[in-house]
Amino acid sequence: METLLARVTDEPLSVAEHEAAVADEAAGAVVSFSGVVRDHDGGRSVTELEYVGHPTAPGLIAEIAAEFAARPDVHAVAVSHRIGLLAIGDVALACAVSASHRGQAFAACAELVDEVKARLPIWKRQVFTDGQEEWVACP
Repeated sequence: METLLARVTDEPLSVAEHEAAVADEAAGAVVSFSGVVRDHDGGRSVTELEYVGHPTAPGLIAEIAAEFAARPDVHAVAVSHRIGLLAIGDVALACAVSASHRGQAFAACAELVDEVKARLPIWKRQVFTDGQEEWVACP
């Protein structure tokens, strides 16, 4: 099956766009995920996040999406990760998967999110209300 959407971008993400990208007449299920910037982490208040991606990130997200799209029980995959400065409530990770049945779509979408978070070279800088900051998932 074809991967319709896989990107790393500094533009705002739309989960609805990802759902539309995986629409397929053979699909009985479309499952989507929206990773949203929250206002806290580890008991501390967060004011903003910045995501920085390695130059290989766009190619790697396309590779990950293609791996999932090649599964026999998956019809289509759309996944994007945002980079740059994000505010509370912004979507940092958007994805959608279509499949014939809901169980397949739920499983593939959950695995896709985990795989992107494990393999994509994107690092997060959190800024706290007290002015301190920290890097997360940074080698």
